[in-house]
Amino acid sequence: MPPKLFSNDGRSTVIRPLAYCAERDIARFAEAMRFPLIPCDLCGSQSELQRVAMKRLVDGVASQYPQVRASLLAAMGNVKPSHLLDRNLHRAQVSAE
Repeated sequence: MPPKLFSNDGRSTVIRPLAYCAERDIARFAEAMRFPLIPCDLCGSQSELQRVAMKRLVDGVASQYPQVRASLLAAMGNVKPSHLLDRNLHRAQVSAE
């Protein structure tokens, strides 16, 4: 999800002001500011969620390749529809040109 996302109907906008901040930096800042911890079952605190497994995977790769997060972020910003497996997306782009 990009830092600013418009809903399909255009009526809503999701803004993620900390999208480019490292999670560990946000956690350290929150701790330094003594922000209260608000329990949430929807935000990734559940151990069986896929996002937890992906975090472990990226952490493991980052131990060998420290810049992996920056590389992943850069790769997500350089998407070419013709290089994706979604044939409908590619056809839509070709028709628009």
